[in-house]
Amino acid sequence: MTQAAEPHPALQNLEYEDGVLLWGGRKLTDVADELCGTPFYAYDRQRMSQRVQELRRALPEDLHLHYAMKANPMPELVAHMVGLVDGLDVASAGELQVALGTGVDPAHVSFAGPGKQDFELDAAIRAGINVNMESEGEMRRIAKLAAQINIQPSVAIRVNSPFELKTSGMKMGGRPSPFGVDAERVPAMLRQLKSLGLGFRGFHVYSGSQNLRVEAIQESMNSTVDLILELAGSTDLGVSFVNIGGGLGIPYFPKERPLDLDELSDTAEKAVRRLKQSLDDPEVIMELGRYLVGEAGIYVCRVIDIKESRGARYAITDGGLHHHLAASGNFGQVIRKNYPLAAVVRKKADTEITVVGPLCTPLDLLGDRVSIDHLEEGSLVAILQSGAYGKTASPTDFLSHPLCKEILI
Repeated sequence: MTQAAEPHPALQNLEYEDGVLLWGGRKLTDVADELCGTPFYAYDRQRMSQRVQELRRALPEDLHLHYAMKANPMPELVAHMVGLVDGLDVASAGELQVALGTGVDPAHVSFAGPGKQDFELDAAIRAGINVNMESEGEMRRIAKLAAQINIQPSVAIRVNSPFELKTSGMKMGGRPSPFGVDAERVPAMLRQLKSLGLGFRGFHVYSGSQNLRVEAIQESMNSTVDLILELAGSTDLGVSFVNIGGGLGIPYFPKERPLDLDELSDTAEKAVRRLKQSLDDPEVIMELGRYLVGEAGIYVCRVIDIKESRGARYAITDGGLHHHLAASGNFGQVIRKNYPLAAVVRKKADTEITVVGPLCTPLDLLGDRVSIDHLEEGSLVAILQSGAYGKTASPTDFLSHPLCKEILI
């Protein structure tokens, strides 16, 4: 039995006009013509807006939403997100430059990630954004840089929690980690911080990502609140900022199902209430990336050749892992599974075929024995669930093929 025996839910909700797949209300054949070819990513701004509206309805009004730019830093997309969310989270000086270019209030931007270089910290301090410190050494470097330019920096401590977000695609707590300061070391760090005269704001706890189990997210959220309150009780420094992470996942594969936000609502409400009542009304933030943009993106490539080999049929395209590493199964998958694929032009002649890219490696696999509308030379193939960790998470220079394009629709 092939993977296509159970179609992905996203394939059942696609819209077509005259047999051509629509994205953002436009025919993808027209988008390809406008961009003068393939491959390309297309991002639907309306889908992003709807996702934020869904979150606003389900979550507490005073839970602030931040967009984690690492998911997709395309400048036009980030500018659109700024009009929807309450702030941005960046992970490099490059992302910071894009963020500030949108006109966002720097007070609503935070910078996380290990190994921040001095030039990045200097830029963050001068911009007036919040720096989520990942170590005691980083804290001392921030203090030294700030003293040189006579600016008190805004800082928070990223905490490596003693627990993990269970069943996550990527676990980031409960173990030795380059991310954040071990929770048991935080009280001593807070004492050092106080003597350095830094502008302490609060805590950032991120224990995992890409989770589709509400129960696991609820458990992690409650544990995160407990941890933050415990750490806050170890210091007389005021806490005005609390980032409780995110971890909300999207369904990539056939048996996965979307999260029911309504099931998360009560837990989120109680978590925010506890933090606000216990810590003198801090700003409580949920940081989301993939969940906001992942399902709003699609990757489109063109079939260059159709061939047969020992009973198997192959569609060879101009796209591949150099543009979309995640779809090839080489970005975090333990057992490779297909992303949902669709032919851009419907021909109602389902066929089983393997879709590959042009690279000289068997890793360049986009769809293994997928059931899809008839493909031929020149056909367009679309890969769904591609709005997050696509182009910028891929080895775009591998084998020196042309770069792909991006468009916000």
